[in-house]
Amino acid sequence: MTRILITSALPYINGIKHLGTLAGSMLPADVFARFKRAQGHETLFICATDEHGTPTELAAAEAGMDAASFCLRQHEVQSDLAARFGLSWDHFGRSSSSQNREMTQTMARQLWENGFIEERVTQQVYSNADRRFLPDRYVIGTCPHCGYAAARGDQCENCTRVLDPADLLTPRSAVSGSEDIEIRPSKHLFLRQSLFAERLRTWIEGKKATWPLLVTSIALKWLDEGLQDRGITRDLEWGVPVNAEAWGPNPDGLRPDIEGLKGKVFYVWFDAPIEYIGATREWADATGGDWERWWRGEAASDVTYVQFMGKDNVPFHTVGFPCTLIGVNERLGPDGAWTPASNAPWKLVDRLKGFNWLDYYGGRFSTSQQRGVFMDQALELLPADYWRWWITANAPEGSDASFVWEQFQAQVNADLADVFGNFVNRILRFTESRFEGKVPEGGEDGPLEARLRVDIAEKLGELTTQLEAIEMRKSAQALRQLWVLGNQYLTEAAPWTAVKTDPDRAAVAVRMGLNLVALFARVSRPFIPFTCRVVAEAVGEGSSSAWPDASGALDLLPVGREVKAPAVLFRKIEADQVEAWRARFGGPEAG
Repeated sequence: MTRILITSALPYINGIKHLGTLAGSMLPADVFARFKRAQGHETLFICATDEHGTPTELAAAEAGMDAASFCLRQHEVQSDLAARFGLSWDHFGRSSSSQNREMTQTMARQLWENGFIEERVTQQVYSNADRRFLPDRYVIGTCPHCGYAAARGDQCENCTRVLDPADLLTPRSAVSGSEDIEIRPSKHLFLRQSLFAERLRTWIEGKKATWPLLVTSIALKWLDEGLQDRGITRDLEWGVPVNAEAWGPNPDGLRPDIEGLKGKVFYVWFDAPIEYIGATREWADATGGDWERWWRGEAASDVTYVQFMGKDNVPFHTVGFPCTLIGVNERLGPDGAWTPASNAPWKLVDRLKGFNWLDYYGGRFSTSQQRGVFMDQALELLPADYWRWWITANAPEGSDASFVWEQFQAQVNADLADVFGNFVNRILRFTESRFEGKVPEGGEDGPLEARLRVDIAEKLGELTTQLEAIEMRKSAQALRQLWVLGNQYLTEAAPWTAVKTDPDRAAVAVRMGLNLVALFARVSRPFIPFTCRVVAEAVGEGSSSAWPDASGALDLLPVGREVKAPAVLFRKIEADQVEAWRARFGGPEAG
């Protein structure tokens, strides 16, 4: 079967992530990975912490730690929270790893030697108050395109336009707030992205059938506005060193200015995507796996590579990272001709799922401003599956979505407590009380069961189709409709009434109900894995997670198997809890 490589955007190291980060990449990637494993595909799900850049240096200094120690501690925190949310990464790496350092330096050298990197003297922002060069994102000012007053020097969060610090109006230091800044010359490396424009356009146009409109529109907008060469080095201490002394000549016979590049590190947006490969190498080193069969040449020919990310990350994954990989795969000759540079070319992404933003009462979730609900806080309030379900069912796909406590309460209570949890508990309790806690024998399917099998097969097919398409909201809707079919069947079959006059008829209904429980445990597992483990164990299916075939979806349990009702699966969220949470985190005024 096709092998599936999945990467979700790397969470930044500076602090615990909020629900918006879960919604924008990590959780939908996990749902898809669990689904693909259940189908029997060999699946590798990779993520890592993004650890380089000035924000790390500043956060470490504020914590009274060196950057390396700070990153180690934060990685442990994020890894623990991810596990508690059920994120089933095969490896959760670190962009500061030796593997990523080697990969980044090797790819930069190859890009130079292939003719796609050049040296330029640039005018860099220097803060006299801070006595340091300021990386792009630590110059703040007004966006010249949309007027957003807090745009960063690398990108405007409001309109997503890529910027240079010199573009900003009324620039100031994000470190001290001082406007006492000046421009000084500094030598840096530039990835010649402009050379890739037509190749990228052809590639992206060919993805319109499989990529969301959100993704292709952002990518093509960049190309339509004119693809600019991009600086890939910075004047920082914490990062991957350039290591230019190891480079050979470029196609023009030029060697790098080793002295001029001394002390430079690579820009975080150059080395971070390479960490997808670096983290796969980390996984291979830890497990004895073969990382190249996922990433290079003929060995990776049967791999489908799927990326998940928020819309602000789309440009870097549809332009920046592809330029890196294409530039390593090919070589630019002195005459401008492109020729293959590698016998084992790197794999480009096949499917890219981009998401809009999840807001908090209409205002942006923000790590830096601590606005919204964060992963650790969420788990203090409720188990992970409550959050997993709501976020998936409200994934910000076609547009931005908004988290509102009252809507969260209503949907969780209706879907998880009333529809799913109630179905599981009432049929299992009835089985214990009237059928000795065993899957009963006796009786034969009637018209009601025949119709149920058709309806279940149709809805299971819809669920499978929507998951294949990575449509999170529609997948959750199809799953909920499966749960509703089960409830409707039990209401019509009414085994608690039939048992009084027709035990065989009641046995059929109970047997069908228990098989529905087993089915729901399997197909709901990608969404609410912790609860489904409990449900599967309740009907003796603890180790069974294979995605069911429609033809046998309601024949999973053998007659005579013992079953046992679990404790209440989902307790309803009460009004006083919502009131307390709004008081703690804010309500409409937070937007």
